[in-house]
Amino acid sequence: MVIASYVNVKPELAHSRTYEDFYKLLGTRPKMMGVMARMYTHNTATFLTEALMNIYYNNKTANKFQPINSLMIEWEIDIEFVKRIEFAASPIGDGSAGSDITMYFKERYYEKYDTFKIDGSRQQCIVKSTPTRKYDSFWEYTVQLLDSDYSSILDVNACQLGMTTRFLSNIMPEYHEEGYTKYTSNLEKHRQWITEHRNDISYSARYAQAEDQFIKVAQGDGAGELKEKIFKLNKMEKDLLENFQTVKNNHLLWGKSTMDANGKSTVLTEDGRPLIAGDGLIPQLERFASKCQYAKMNVNVINKVMDQMNQKAANATGNHYTFIVNDRLWSQINVSLADWLKLWGSTPTMMYSKATQSNLPVDNPIKVGGTFTSYEISGNTVTFMVDRALTKEFDRKGYGICLDMSPDISTNQPAVSGFTLAGAEFITSKYPGVGGVDGITSGIVSSPVAGSKLIVAGYSGIVSFSPYKSFILEEI
Repeated sequence: MVIASYVNVKPELAHSRTYEDFYKLLGTRPKMMGVMARMYTHNTATFLTEALMNIYYNNKTANKFQPINSLMIEWEIDIEFVKRIEFAASPIGDGSAGSDITMYFKERYYEKYDTFKIDGSRQQCIVKSTPTRKYDSFWEYTVQLLDSDYSSILDVNACQLGMTTRFLSNIMPEYHEEGYTKYTSNLEKHRQWITEHRNDISYSARYAQAEDQFIKVAQGDGAGELKEKIFKLNKMEKDLLENFQTVKNNHLLWGKSTMDANGKSTVLTEDGRPLIAGDGLIPQLERFASKCQYAKMNVNVINKVMDQMNQKAANATGNHYTFIVNDRLWSQINVSLADWLKLWGSTPTMMYSKATQSNLPVDNPIKVGGTFTSYEISGNTVTFMVDRALTKEFDRKGYGICLDMSPDISTNQPAVSGFTLAGAEFITSKYPGVGGVDGITSGIVSSPVAGSKLIVAGYSGIVSFSPYKSFILEEI
């Protein structure tokens, strides 16, 4: 289903078409949330989940949905490809002449005869004995530099607190006693929470007479033909819908969790009720993503982003990334790609075209320039999306997040998914006053005031199942 157009007209339709109350339909048919998301493609967090139908409910209603038993979501990430072990203290000894070195790590990950690489110096070491626990998050190791002639000396500057190492392999002697597997240790458990949002709008009975809004939706019939459907919203419903979408999208992007490690809310109302909220997409990515700052945008910066993404991808080629950017970075990328295109010796027709509009004041006018919506290099492609929410947050510098949206090759699980409670993803309520919700209807009312209230509420959360496969780019 796609949005063919969005129109704002008077209630009279030019020709015979049936139309339905879109607002009411959303409340009874949650799958229509995907249609609503496509109306607001600039809300990228909503678009990447609801519009692509990457939504999980708390009851299994379709093949790609999985159960959720509460507002909390837990999952595991296989981080074998990026597992890093941090130093807990500076080492003792320099390893000269093949001597032993005492190293300290924050966890027991390496075992006897394992080999690992020091990220900062690229030197390799082998574990000589079983590690010893000194206290919490502090393990002592005896290691030796891997060297063929005893000439190497440990680069201590690459082995300071917080610096990292990574597992390589193991080397076994004759009559070896045991071996080890790293798979279990490479599983990280992650936790996320679903957040509830609500928006109200009040209006007078007189204001209820404002013109209706009509949304024209095209639905495919399976044969490639699009059939139009008309959905009606009044002005207040439209404003409320847009506001709710903005509120939800902002939290799905930027929201910070209120929940501690024990599942307790750190924020309470005045009367002691917990305010439950999960992290948005960007706070999740900021903890795990690769990061880069730039002073001047050019194609080399884009290539660096692509290179970092490719290193974490399952395949060397055929990857398709999504780069969500603010307005400033979007403009910088297009200028950079236009400059880069000159190096190809492109023909002028690639950068201009003849317009054909009959209402233009001149014959055969020339349209100069181009819009670069995607970029390909080394068999991999990145597509750019603009999100004004990023612009509001970073209005004076370029900012963007790059995501690998490819499903997991083993589970086929989407890289980014939304979570909600079945039946509670979009709740609509009306509080009618004198004149009813349309301002002119007689009957039972809930308020003596000549005005009414519309209410929208709903639960939503977002999860990045591949937070390590992401990149954050920020202008200095």
